[in-house]
Amino acid sequence: MKKLKFYVLVLCSAMSVVSCDAIGRNKSALNELGKELAAVAGGAQKPEAVGSVAADAGDRLQMQKTPAGTPEQILRRTAYVASYNKETKLPNWVAWHLTADRTTGPAKRSGVDFEADADVPVPRAEDSDYYGSGYDRGHMCPAADNKFSKKAMEESFLFTNMCPQNGNLNRGDWNEMEMACRKWAEEYGGVYVVCGPILYKGRHKTIGRNKVVVPEAFFKVVLRLGDAPEAIGFIYKNTEGNRPKGDYVNTVDEVERITGIDFFPSLPDGVEKAVEAKADINEW
Repeated sequence: MKKLKFYVLVLCSAMSVVSCDAIGRNKSALNELGKELAAVAGGAQKPEAVGSVAADAGDRLQMQKTPAGTPEQILRRTAYVASYNKETKLPNWVAWHLTADRTTGPAKRSGVDFEADADVPVPRAEDSDYYGSGYDRGHMCPAADNKFSKKAMEESFLFTNMCPQNGNLNRGDWNEMEMACRKWAEEYGGVYVVCGPILYKGRHKTIGRNKVVVPEAFFKVVLRLGDAPEAIGFIYKNTEGNRPKGDYVNTVDEVERITGIDFFPSLPDGVEKAVEAKADINEW
């Protein structure tokens, strides 16, 4: 807006101080100034397009709005952003932009150790908390989404990217959803994924000396952009089971209601409202 006012002032000043003859001699220069003014004005008034959101504000699409009062420390990693909760010793959410090229590459998970995250305060989750707990160290951003970079792969094994997860779920239906997201990333040129724990009201089970909270359930929301933006949500109870993906489907609006998180708040309001209100697995 300041730039727009500047060009208006310059154009008006030029018109007021020169003669008609001078204007004629400098017509091309004034025309260029007028074009720049029109471009700035058009840019100031043009609604934000969905494509421009992806191109210019991809990092903002990884930022979710955590409920007020929830402990939060934002951790920016090579491949994902995590909102960490020092009270639960879990992420509130983990978000990343998944593209097909991130699922291939030289980085292997073999030989990579699970690690306590030195960027968060103690007490914090450690490997020993999971020993004998009966729960898997469940990735939120999966290792297989980070094959493009050794550093990204190592960061995916930080405990700030983990939750205690039922082993059958972790290696079964949750894993199937992770594979589906990689398929969608290839099919649609990329998707934005956000997932994390669901903690219902009341007391929560904990594991280990550091009292890492065990979630009652997990959520995952997926967004694709392009000419026909779509979003879909999923909720998985932290129990064993073997069910089709469609049984876990929810609208993003419903996942927001349950978690209190505002997903993809940087989307244009009209787009956000439209894509978060419906969920049809057949459109994926």
